[in-house]
Amino acid sequence: MDPETFDAFYTTSFGRLVGQVYAMCGNFAEAQDCVQEAFVRAWDKRLSLDPDLAPEAWVRTVAYRLAVSRWRRAKRALQPPDRAKQPDRTPAEPDVNGIALARALAGLPAEQRRAIVLHHLCDLSVAEVAREVGAPEGTIKARLSRGRATLAAQLRSEPVPSPRAA
Repeated sequence: MDPETFDAFYTTSFGRLVGQVYAMCGNFAEAQDCVQEAFVRAWDKRLSLDPDLAPEAWVRTVAYRLAVSRWRRAKRALQPPDRAKQPDRTPAEPDVNGIALARALAGLPAEQRRAIVLHHLCDLSVAEVAREVGAPEGTIKARLSRGRATLAAQLRSEPVPSPRAA
């Protein structure tokens, strides 16, 4: 398509295409922008556009796809951001109970601590802990029992400040 033919095509088609895209997307300014952008893209491809093969349909399709893409981008902008794409935030300060529990766990023998963490914090059953650790279920039950008793004694002995004291 030569420049004169393209100008005539633009002049005769622009208003009609804006009306059609407006009917599809519901926003007149958005329809004008999308049709204009579609004509810019058509200008870049004018040498391969054949006036006999419905170039208006090509421009309308491009304009509609642009409108849909803009709508999707706008819709995504209204959604809460994806936490994985957020910049790292400073972690929240641990609460007093979490610190006390971490200290108490650190005071346990390694086997008991592992059994306690796997069973109570990772929510594994005794059988699953036994498989993961490679020990009999009875041994895991004993480690859990001894570990809980030691934790209870350690946590009872640590003073827990009241929230109002802070």
